[in-house]
Amino acid sequence: MRIVLLGAPGSGKGTQAKLLMEQRGIPQISTGDLLRAAVSAKTALGLKAKAAMDAGELVSDEIVLGMIRERLAEPDAERGFILDGFPRNGAQAAALDALLAEIGQDIDRAVHIQVAFDELLKRLTGRRTCTQCGALYNVYFSPPRQEGVCDRCGGTLMHRDDDNEQTISRRLRVYQEQTQPLVDYYQAQGKLATVSGSGEVADILRRVSETLSA
Repeated sequence: MRIVLLGAPGSGKGTQAKLLMEQRGIPQISTGDLLRAAVSAKTALGLKAKAAMDAGELVSDEIVLGMIRERLAEPDAERGFILDGFPRNGAQAAALDALLAEIGQDIDRAVHIQVAFDELLKRLTGRRTCTQCGALYNVYFSPPRQEGVCDRCGGTLMHRDDDNEQTISRRLRVYQEQTQPLVDYYQAQGKLATVSGSGEVADILRRVSETLSA
């Protein structure tokens, strides 16, 4: 099954992608991972991507689609894949469809993991990370027993500078503006399924699995 996962920062999309990968035995394809791997391996596309990044430019859709094409040619993607992080807008979705058509494939389902704006804000602004062992906490949903101290190792908990309400609110607004046309795109194709991203991870996975099996 060929799946596109849609979800705002903090929606748990990455977590669900990894769980679906284990459940269905198909690879999670993250464009961020593809870029890092291609740059590290110094492939032709990786060198082009590095040149763009070194110049302070965005990596073009053409380069990203080229990396996706190469990844889909690998044996583990024959039975399907989970795209995580691409497409991000309607133009990229159309370009992806064109690429898939060239290799005789199509997207089966686009799953939109939806979480209320206020909850996303709390998930992101409430994040705390242990500076020693890397344990993650959230002051709203999973706080440490002692404020600012890691339960596991006693290390100091860090709040990232960019995890402030103003910055995150702006990121979420931009995401919503860019993603709505993408939601409409897959809705028009009859491929969109929207599930609630609130609650326990296992419950969200069950909802996603049910909509994929429907």
